[in-house]
Amino acid sequence: MSPKQAVRSLVYYRAIHNPLPPFEDSGAFDPGLDPFAPSRPAATDLAKATGESLGVKAKPAGNRKLQQVADRFLYWKRVTKLETERIGYWWANRMLATQRPLEEKMALFWHGHFATGDEKVQDYRNMWKQNELLRAKATGNFRDLLISVSQDPAMLASLDAGVNVKGAPNENFAREIMELFTMGVGNYTEKDIQEAARAFTGWNYKGLVYVVNPQQHDDGIKTVLGSSGNFDGVQVIDIILGKQVTSEYIASKLYRYFVREEVTPAMRVKLGKLLRDKQFEIAPFLETVFESRDFYSDASVGTHIKPPVELTISTYRKLGLREVPGIPDFNVLTESMGQKLLNPPNVAGWTSGKSWITPGLLLVRGNFVYDTVFPSVNFIAPDRVADDRFGIVPVADKLAMGMDVTSATKPDDKEVTSMSMQNDRDEDFNTRLASYHAWRKAIEKVKAIPRMPARIDLSQMVRDARCASAQQAVDHMLMRFLSVPVDEETRRKISALLEYDLGTADLKHANSYMEDALRNVLHVILSLPAYQLG
Repeated sequence: MSPKQAVRSLVYYRAIHNPLPPFEDSGAFDPGLDPFAPSRPAATDLAKATGESLGVKAKPAGNRKLQQVADRFLYWKRVTKLETERIGYWWANRMLATQRPLEEKMALFWHGHFATGDEKVQDYRNMWKQNELLRAKATGNFRDLLISVSQDPAMLASLDAGVNVKGAPNENFAREIMELFTMGVGNYTEKDIQEAARAFTGWNYKGLVYVVNPQQHDDGIKTVLGSSGNFDGVQVIDIILGKQVTSEYIASKLYRYFVREEVTPAMRVKLGKLLRDKQFEIAPFLETVFESRDFYSDASVGTHIKPPVELTISTYRKLGLREVPGIPDFNVLTESMGQKLLNPPNVAGWTSGKSWITPGLLLVRGNFVYDTVFPSVNFIAPDRVADDRFGIVPVADKLAMGMDVTSATKPDDKEVTSMSMQNDRDEDFNTRLASYHAWRKAIEKVKAIPRMPARIDLSQMVRDARCASAQQAVDHMLMRFLSVPVDEETRRKISALLEYDLGTADLKHANSYMEDALRNVLHVILSLPAYQLG
């Protein structure tokens, strides 16, 4: 292809056949869980008051009358956590196998832009639904995407739409749509936020569906960014999109994602005009950027520091893998580098650029490579092990060891008296026991993540490249994996390392035993500072 043809193929990807499997829901949800209680006390208090909560009835008599309600609440918390991690794996496999790489990369961009996390949403189904939304509208019209995300249940849950009502507006969403999603800090007033919040009152969701509660909507006159009227949320969005600063903010953020971090004031204005000229259509905007001389300039090439997910998936692609390895765990390793899918650190999403590189994180990045080419033989699957992610003491091991888990309130290392044992028998529920029941039921219900290590054959890779010597093998890997060249001294040292490990420079002689030596050298290459750049 010519550069222009290649760009069009990349950007206008809808015609490309891309058969990828859908996410397979474990089926752990049932209607009784909806609406889900905002907290465990809320769930048990409701059961105490009405005799039922979360689809289960309180026991009419006997010990721990509300135990099943506490079990049920913690069960859904664990199910949502485990299923969201499975969605993360499913998405990672899409990124790896897709024939439409820009589709997934833009979905990842919007996920960081409209940052929504599973811990606040508390429903994996809505996290999954939002992910599909971001993919479907990834390179379409920004207005359509912005309205859809604003009415998406995951976003509504994340920014407290349920308490944004007439007479008591909650400013969370109005603030974030201006500060983070469209305009940037300093381009609006506190009064604009307060008035916009009134326009979004009544927007809510039920289960997986967006709803408007007319009785909760403020239908009075609002003044937002200099315009006055009986606005609803969509009209406020249109007012925001009509401001020049909005196109400049979005265009500049896309530019920093794909081209380089530095955006001059003049370039910001130019990019904003381009996006407005394209009617906020993302695909033609990106087409122009990708065809520009600036995109291929020395100031741009090799200056992008790969975020953890991009680093991981691009490594797997270059290794020729067809599925994301289960060993090491994808979610754990990307989180250790600072970026876990479906779990951004806050509503501002992830940072970028040099923030990804610290002395500690650089070591973690190298360890990811080592754990991929030399996978652990003592690996324990984190999705099959109860832990204390929810602030509840794990109990499975304690049960196995015969330790006491009956008291929810007994201080550690304190003697249990007959009186405290009697009180324990009379309690409404036991949190430690609920945690055990919840983990057990969740692990029974939620499908396990496949746990195969990466299937790597570097020996065949260098054979296919017709490498005859250690130096040729190193040169091939440097060319295949790095976006920028390394200096001659580094190249020579890596070649010498491979030759030393093989005991020869002749790959034909080492043909039967060169795999581990090649893996060791690949670990060295992918730990170089140069490999962090794209």
